Amino acid sequence: MVNYFSSDFKLGILGGGQLGKMMLYETRRYDIQTLVLDPSAEAPSKISCNYFEMGDLMDYDTVLNFGRKADVITFEIEGINIEALKQLEKEGKKTYPSAATLEKIQNKAIQKEFYIDNNLPTAPFKRFDDLDSLKESIKAGMVELPFVWKSATGGYDGKGVSVIRKQEDLNELSSGECIAENLVPFKNELAVIVARNPSGETKTYPVVEMEFHPTANQVEYVICPARIDDHIADKARKTAELVSEAFEHVGLLAVEMFLTEDDEILINEVAPRPHNSGHYSIEASYTNQFEQQIRAILDLPLGNTDSKVGGIMVNLVGAEGHEGEVQYENIEKIMKMDGVTPHIYGKKITRPFRKMGHVTIVDKDLNKARETAEKVKNSIRVISKK
Repeated sequence: MVNYFSSDFKLGILGGGQLGKMMLYETRRYDIQTLVLDPSAEAPSKISCNYFEMGDLMDYDTVLNFGRKADVITFEIEGINIEALKQLEKEGKKTYPSAATLEKIQNKAIQKEFYIDNNLPTAPFKRFDDLDSLKESIKAGMVELPFVWKSATGGYDGKGVSVIRKQEDLNELSSGECIAENLVPFKNELAVIVARNPSGETKTYPVVEMEFHPTANQVEYVICPARIDDHIADKARKTAELVSEAFEHVGLLAVEMFLTEDDEILINEVAPRPHNSGHYSIEASYTNQFEQQIRAILDLPLGNTDSKVGGIMVNLVGAEGHEGEVQYENIEKIMKMDGVTPHIYGKKITRPFRKMGHVTIVDKDLNKARETAEKVKNSIRVISKK
């Protein structure tokens, strides 16, 4: 058994954003040494790690040389040089999730084809090398409007996804590889986080329900437990386990799903890391998702995924019309409310819809928690200083 605690062991984290910062809360609690690589000198993780390096996550040599300093390597963002991870694995470095897992997920077109190849339920789609090919297929009647366009690479936080209802909507899209996905009528967007360690121990978190901002296509509220029947929740968790088995991932896998009007579960997409849909767990769960990520990648026993109390997460994003040095208006007001905990990510500059933090609301009565969440959303504003 490796001694991870108060030792010379070093965990390398690729990416130093808010997910890395929240993971570092747990490594500091366990006294595990950490190294972080991020392109920004203002990365939120910079203040919490033992060693910080500024560098390009897509640069082969940068990732390779950084990884050689660590004993185990993980990541908090998908945009990483895959070939460098493969080389590190050849050199005997443990990389969790593996380069093979990340490679299947990094490109949404490959990810969708993976579901088809493994008989996993997902919305029908077509893959295109570029936007021109998609336009030609629409002209030929092979793709019908409306549909959901997704960029194969580079999408995040609502970017790289658009509902195409009319021909003119195509003018706003990027020109690269993409998919056109059938527009599926659904009742709810759900998510399940699966934890898996190298020994094969697997646990799922309760199903959460996600409510999205209509303009930004970002999650506004995450509600745990989801307000669905038990048999639907069981089906969602079992589907997430099947996805986890197929990817053979190690660490956390967030599986986003649609619940259709016919109560079918369709996989939307996955993220092989801690995820926005699991932030509620910091206050509401016996084992929060960030501690679970550390347990999983270090092959330690997985923690209890049950919730202690109902939890709702509200994303704090930059207000429209504001860009510049950040100010959290009315944060004192929400801190007076029972069961409310703000998390500020440490990004100094706000801009419209940029994720700047989140707020967790816990209550034994989920309906009361939802009411408080609405008050929080209507009170706090992330604006720029005058």
